[in-house]
Order: sequence, then C-alpha cells, then structure tokens
Amino acid sequence: MEKEFVVIGLGRFGGSIVRELNKLDIDVMAIDSDEARVNEYADIATHAVIADSTDETVLKSLGIRNFDHVVVAIGDNIQASILTTLILKDLGVAKVTAKAQNDYHAKVLDKIGADVVIHPERDMGRRLAHKLSNSSIMDYLELADEHSIVEIIAGPKLQGTSLLDLDLRANYGLNIIAIKRNGHITVSPDPGEYIQQGDILIVIGHDNDLGRFESKLEDN
Repeated sequence: MEKEFVVIGLGRFGGSIVRELNKLDIDVMAIDSDEARVNEYADIATHAVIADSTDETVLKSLGIRNFDHVVVAIGDNIQASILTTLILKDLGVAKVTAKAQNDYHAKVLDKIGADVVIHPERDMGRRLAHKLSNSSIMDYLELADEHSIVEIIAGPKLQGTSLLDLDLRANYGLNIIAIKRNGHITVSPDPGEYIQQGDILIVIGHDNDLGRFESKLEDN
C-alpha cells in the first residue's frame, strides 16, 4: 500500500513538501492553524485542515496515528513545534520528522522522540557555502556522523586521469560512488575508468577528507 503523509505547518518549507508530494501523486493531509494558508493548499493536498496541532483531541479526531509519516514543519513557534511533536509520538505515530530552528530546538526535538530532525536553513547555508567556495562543487549533501556526499565537476586537471590513478580512497579516504556523464550515471564505476572533462563525480566521505580534496582541486 502507498504511504500516507501529513504535513503540519504550511509555511514555505511545509508548503513545498505538500506541493512535491502532490506532484508525486502521494496522498498528503495539510494542516495549519491559519485559514488563509489552508485555503491556499485546498486544491493541492488530498485533505487540507484548519486545526491547532497542539490540541491532542483535535489530532486524535483526525486519525493522525493512522498515517505513516508526519512532518512537523512549524517554523515560527518553537513551543508549538515541540508540543506537537510530543503529542504525535505519544499518540503512536510511526515516524515523525521535525524541522528545527536552531541547535537547542533540535536537541529538544531529539529528546522527546522525533525520528528525524532537520535544519533546512542551516543545511542550505552549508550547501551554498561549499558551492561558493569552490567552483568545482556542484552540490553538497550532509549525511550523519560528519559524512557527506559531494558532486564535483571534473575540470581539465582531472581529464584523462583514471580512477585507479586518482586513488581517492588511499589518498583522501574517499570513495567515488558514481559518475554522471552526458545525462547517464554509472554506479560503482570500474577503477580503470578514465575521467573526462565535464564528468560529475559523486564522492562520499568524512567532511574533513572532503575538505582536503576540495582544497586540492581549488589549488589546481
């Protein structure tokens, strides 16, 4: 069966999630206490509801525990975000993803049982900083435990170098998990593969090691 989602908080972040889930043909209930915001998503979400998510009785009446995944995207009221998350977990919601405004907020969300805590503004800032600091960096995705995935565009200095010669694992502790070339992607490329200018190398590793490799590319 297809999963069903709930998004609580229809600001820019929550609203964008609802729109994307709708594009993917996935059922999503959109909840906000602001009538104007709910009306905006009435024709986009499967169900759009005006409700106070800090009211346990209201959430029970919506059958919230029957949904597979609830996203708490409340951005302007930390207290409401925390209380909503706590109620959702107490009601037995299987998976709750909550947006954090800052590190303290994130710690509290984690303590009260949020399954996933995200920092969209901070993460976007980090992605942009990496892209601004190095013209070779196309995208940057932070993973857990100080590890990340980076998309690096191969410049002329890497052209004609084989993955074996580059040997990122030995030299930097990194792994190239895929190469994008001319719209096609090769997963787990052969070590004998030669890099072409314009290739996009998808590299995974510890942030410190990625930083050393990025610096080396910038030096070139």
